[in-house]
Amino acid sequence: MNYPKFITKNSTIGVPNPTSEKIDEKRKNKYKNAKKNLTNYGFNLNISKNIFISNKGRSASKEDRAKELMKMIKDKENDIILFASGGDFFIEILPYLDFEEIKKYKKWFIGFSDPSSFLYILTSKYDLATIYGSNYSSFGAYKFYNNHNDLLEIIQGEKNVITSYDKYEETYQESVTGLEGYNLDTKVVWKTLDKKDITVEGRLLGGCFDCIADIAGTKYDGITSFNEKYKEDGIIWFFDNCEKSMEEVIRILWRFNCLGYFDYTKAVIFGRFGNPHSYYDYSIEECFNDSILKERNIPIIYDADISHKALSMPIINGAYAKVECINNKGKIEYKYI
Repeated sequence: MNYPKFITKNSTIGVPNPTSEKIDEKRKNKYKNAKKNLTNYGFNLNISKNIFISNKGRSASKEDRAKELMKMIKDKENDIILFASGGDFFIEILPYLDFEEIKKYKKWFIGFSDPSSFLYILTSKYDLATIYGSNYSSFGAYKFYNNHNDLLEIIQGEKNVITSYDKYEETYQESVTGLEGYNLDTKVVWKTLDKKDITVEGRLLGGCFDCIADIAGTKYDGITSFNEKYKEDGIIWFFDNCEKSMEEVIRILWRFNCLGYFDYTKAVIFGRFGNPHSYYDYSIEECFNDSILKERNIPIIYDADISHKALSMPIINGAYAKVECINNKGKIEYKYI
């Protein structure tokens, strides 16, 4: 696995906007405050000229979004790439990206939700470690939270162990200014399907479940080569299900299995479901019990801090890791091998 170099303060963060959320005054306030917060922390910023543009979830044409991203990647001044936001249409620009060129620039690529389409490809097919955890926009609240501090310490090489958080945001509160923090109202409880503690080591791979489902089996999916290269390590999948129903989760896991995703899998981690809905009144536990994972006796950790219900851990995609779920607490220790 190729790991990018850690950065230091005074490094420059490139912030492209290849996908886009709805932009209003509150969102603009948050983006402006993210710039202030990260600058005060000690970083320089090179921000997309399209940062405040959203036309049906797009900041520009497919071609222009790809050109901007390629330019930022090639720019020697940009030490890492932190995607501006989540969204829905990152996959549209994939045909316009030169991945053979991109892999030459061993920079940290960091994003959450929709940018997972890009991160998963770089790690699974091009053997470059990436980070799933936060977008630029999430640094715009009035303060940094534990997940932000964890990420910043990781990319500076100051931390390699992440532990589960105390509380998460079960109930989202509508923003007034755009600078409000998370409504951490519910205790974090990591769970296992068999209700037994789990300790497992292997190679992490995953991201946003919805995005990976879109890419699975296409020419952008590198799972076959990744599996073969790291089969001795074994794979620990991590999935952040944003919007999929219980029924869709069962079907997608079945499809992943047909594509060989779980051939060398030691465990699967699911974060808290972003929108846990079901047409047949499935609970999350019932969903997993009816899945191919249960049939294959693959250990499952769920309700982990890898979720659209913040806080969400920074997960180093491609890293070898020791993962623990003990007494409903989680721990991930990264090993850069």
